[in-house]
Amino acid sequence: MLNKSRDMEFGLDISLVFTEVDRLRYILLLRGINVGGKNKVSMADLKEMFLDVGFEDVASYINSGNIFFGSDESIETCIMVIRNVLESNYDFSVPFALFTKEEYLEERKRLPEWWNKDQAKSDVLFFSYSLNKNDIIDFIDRSTFYNEIVYVGKLAVFWGKQDESEYLKTTYHKKLMKHDFYKHITIRNKNTFEKIAEIFENEKY
Repeated sequence: MLNKSRDMEFGLDISLVFTEVDRLRYILLLRGINVGGKNKVSMADLKEMFLDVGFEDVASYINSGNIFFGSDESIETCIMVIRNVLESNYDFSVPFALFTKEEYLEERKRLPEWWNKDQAKSDVLFFSYSLNKNDIIDFIDRSTFYNEIVYVGKLAVFWGKQDESEYLKTTYHKKLMKHDFYKHITIRNKNTFEKIAEIFENEKY
């Protein structure tokens, strides 16, 4: 069995030991929580809820809603469980994205070279389970970009802004955030995206 921990918090050095190779490792990315004092979600409370429904080795990274857990259930089943937990315990909507460790790291491997170069600002727009991906893909196909570079991956859209002083002129700022589908995208900056990958890579089986 996996070694359970009810109080795991990631710092800079991550080392988790698993003894079941068939158990999946997941990353859950919540949208729009703990921002400006609104939609408050305690990571400690949420980890307890997930442990209570059978997820194992539940851990969080920072306070923006990045939850790691293990389960032998399919991603579809985990989505249903997570949705039920959130809807039963919070009186506000919490869109989320869920991926396996393998999916996440494979996405990172496929990224274009520009992602590893310096940009004024780089964000990852993850597709939530409730999002119609065609909506954002159609938007990108129709858009003209201003000092921006965009890559559409399997799990997310990777969006680089090349001039911070002209950010207000970008399609990202002027148009993207006005669309209804924007409410179903969960966003992480480049540093958080890379840190999650680092945590996954440092886990030891």
